[in-house]
Amino acid sequence: MMVDSKIIEAFDLMWGNFPEPATLVHKSKEVIATNTACKVVGLEKGMNCVTHGAPEAHKGCLANKALRSQEATFKKAKYAEKEIISYWLPVDGYPELFIHFGVGATINYNTMPDKGSMHKVAL
Repeated sequence: MMVDSKIIEAFDLMWGNFPEPATLVHKSKEVIATNTACKVVGLEKGMNCVTHGAPEAHKGCLANKALRSQEATFKKAKYAEKEIISYWLPVDGYPELFIHFGVGATINYNTMPDKGSMHKVAL
């Protein structure tokens, strides 16, 4: 899939160091770009996002809703004893692309020491 390199550069600048997995995804569900945290969970560029993990993890996916409305969508879910908030963010000017990430997917924020920094967090 060919995507403007400026979009991938912008994704890398904004999401590269985000401590949870974040992906830039095409409406076909092809992963266009990943951040560093994706390596921990095995998400890779070029894969179809719905093939990652267990099928039940994709129940209630809001990607199509976010693309249709061109508005950010989110949902709270419990998966494998974790409370996760998943987000689907359309990319302005590129109606076929969205950013997908979750908070709580790899980090338990309830047990994090309050040090004001996320560096060297064991995932």
